[in-house]
Amino acid sequence: QVQLVESGGGLVQTGGSLRLSCAASGGTFSTYGMGWFRQAPGKERGFVAGVSWRSDSTGYADSVKGRFTISRDNAKNTVYLQMNNLKPEDTAVYYCAARRFGSTWSSSLAAYPYWGQGTQVTVSS
Repeated sequence: QVQLVESGGGLVQTGGSLRLSCAASGGTFSTYGMGWFRQAPGKERGFVAGVSWRSDSTGYADSVKGRFTISRDNAKNTVYLQMNNLKPEDTAVYYCAARRFGSTWSSSLAAYPYWGQGTQVTVSS
Protein backbone atom coordinates (compact mmCIF):
# COMPACT_ATOMS: atom_id res chain seq x y z
CA GLN A 1 0.00 0.00 0.00
CA VAL A 2 1.38 3.37 -1.02
CA GLN A 3 1.37 6.11 1.61
CA LEU A 4 1.82 9.78 0.76
CA VAL A 5 2.58 12.53 3.28
CA GLU A 6 2.54 16.19 2.26
CA SER A 7 4.37 18.96 4.07
CA GLY A 8 5.45 22.55 3.53
CA GLY A 9 2.13 24.33 3.62
CA GLY A 10 1.54 27.48 5.63
CA LEU A 11 0.57 31.13 5.60
CA VAL A 12 2.25 33.44 3.12
CA GLN A 13 1.62 36.94 1.78
CA THR A 14 0.63 37.69 -1.79
CA GLY A 15 3.68 37.44 -4.02
CA GLY A 16 5.46 35.05 -1.69
CA SER A 17 6.69 31.51 -2.27
CA LEU A 18 6.28 28.08 -0.74
CA ARG A 19 7.64 24.66 -1.58
CA LEU A 20 5.45 21.68 -0.90
CA SER A 21 6.89 18.21 -0.49
CA CYS A 22 5.23 14.83 -0.74
CA ALA A 23 7.08 11.82 0.67
CA ALA A 24 6.04 8.39 -0.56
CA SER A 25 6.47 5.02 1.10
CA GLY A 26 5.24 1.48 0.69
CA GLY A 27 5.52 1.27 -3.07
CA THR A 28 7.81 1.70 -6.06
CA PHE A 29 7.77 5.48 -6.22
CA SER A 30 10.13 5.70 -9.19
CA THR A 31 7.52 4.03 -11.43
CA TYR A 32 4.54 6.19 -10.48
CA GLY A 33 3.17 9.21 -12.26
CA MET A 34 2.55 11.91 -9.66
CA GLY A 35 0.16 14.81 -9.41
CA TRP A 36 -0.71 17.76 -7.23
CA PHE A 37 -4.31 18.80 -6.75
CA ARG A 38 -5.98 21.43 -4.61
CA GLN A 39 -9.35 22.07 -3.05
CA ALA A 40 -10.57 25.46 -1.87
CA PRO A 41 -13.52 25.80 0.54
CA GLY A 42 -16.78 25.15 -1.24
CA LYS A 43 -15.07 24.07 -4.45
CA GLU A 44 -14.26 20.77 -6.08
CA ARG A 45 -10.77 19.33 -5.98
CA GLY A 46 -8.88 20.28 -9.13
CA PHE A 47 -5.66 19.52 -10.95
CA VAL A 48 -2.62 21.70 -10.34
CA ALA A 49 0.40 19.93 -11.80
CA GLY A 50 1.68 16.49 -12.81
CA VAL A 51 4.97 14.78 -13.57
CA SER A 52 5.71 11.49 -15.28
CA TRP A 53 7.64 8.69 -13.61
CA ARG A 54 10.84 9.61 -15.48
CA SER A 55 10.31 13.39 -15.22
CA ASP A 56 10.26 13.62 -19.01
CA SER A 57 6.76 15.07 -19.04
CA THR A 58 5.07 17.67 -16.88
CA GLY A 59 1.73 19.43 -17.05
CA TYR A 60 0.10 22.39 -15.33
CA ALA A 61 -3.28 23.97 -14.87
CA ASP A 62 -3.55 27.23 -16.81
CA SER A 63 -4.01 29.15 -13.57
CA VAL A 64 -0.56 28.18 -12.27
CA LYS A 65 1.55 28.05 -15.45
CA GLY A 66 4.68 30.15 -15.14
CA ARG A 67 4.34 30.35 -11.34
CA PHE A 68 4.42 26.74 -10.12
CA THR A 69 6.98 24.04 -10.88
CA ILE A 70 6.61 20.34 -10.18
CA SER A 71 9.65 18.13 -9.77
CA ARG A 72 10.59 14.81 -8.25
CA ASP A 73 13.58 13.08 -6.71
CA ASN A 74 13.19 9.34 -7.14
CA ALA A 75 16.20 8.67 -4.90
CA LYS A 76 14.34 10.39 -2.06
CA ASN A 77 10.86 9.10 -2.97
CA THR A 78 9.65 12.69 -2.97
CA VAL A 79 7.76 14.99 -5.31
CA TYR A 80 7.85 18.76 -4.91
CA LEU A 81 5.70 21.70 -5.89
CA GLN A 82 7.52 25.02 -5.97
CA MET A 83 4.97 27.82 -5.81
CA ASN A 84 6.07 31.37 -6.63
CA ASN A 85 4.18 34.64 -6.92
CA LEU A 86 1.35 33.25 -4.85
CA LYS A 87 -2.08 34.84 -5.05
CA PRO A 88 -5.05 34.76 -2.64
CA GLU A 89 -6.88 32.51 -5.10
CA ASP A 90 -4.18 29.87 -4.56
CA THR A 91 -5.49 29.39 -1.03
CA ALA A 92 -6.55 25.74 -0.69
CA VAL A 93 -5.68 22.37 0.73
CA TYR A 94 -3.06 20.83 -1.52
CA TYR A 95 -2.95 17.09 -2.10
CA CYS A 96 -0.41 14.88 -3.81
CA ALA A 97 -1.49 11.75 -5.62
CA ALA A 98 0.17 8.74 -7.23
CA ARG A 99 -0.66 6.65 -10.27
CA ARG A 100 0.40 3.10 -10.99
CA PHE A 101 3.45 1.56 -12.60
CA GLY A 102 5.01 3.15 -15.65
CA SER A 103 2.53 5.99 -15.65
CA THR A 104 2.64 9.50 -16.91
CA TRP A 105 0.66 12.23 -15.21
CA SER A 106 -3.05 12.89 -15.64
CA SER A 107 -5.29 15.85 -14.85
CA SER A 108 -8.11 13.50 -13.84
CA LEU A 109 -8.68 12.70 -10.17
CA ALA A 110 -9.98 9.27 -11.11
CA ALA A 111 -6.57 8.30 -12.55
CA TYR A 112 -4.93 8.40 -9.11
CA PRO A 113 -5.62 5.56 -6.65
CA TYR A 114 -3.34 6.89 -3.92
CA TRP A 115 -3.74 10.22 -2.10
CA GLY A 116 -2.09 12.08 0.74
CA GLN A 117 -3.94 13.76 3.59
CA GLY A 118 -3.33 17.29 2.30
CA THR A 119 -1.53 20.40 3.48
CA GLN A 120 -3.10 23.83 3.90
CA VAL A 121 -1.81 26.79 1.91
CA THR A 122 -3.16 30.20 2.81
CA VAL A 123 -2.22 33.32 0.86
CA SER A 124 -3.09 36.61 2.52
CA SER A 125 -3.81 39.76 0.55
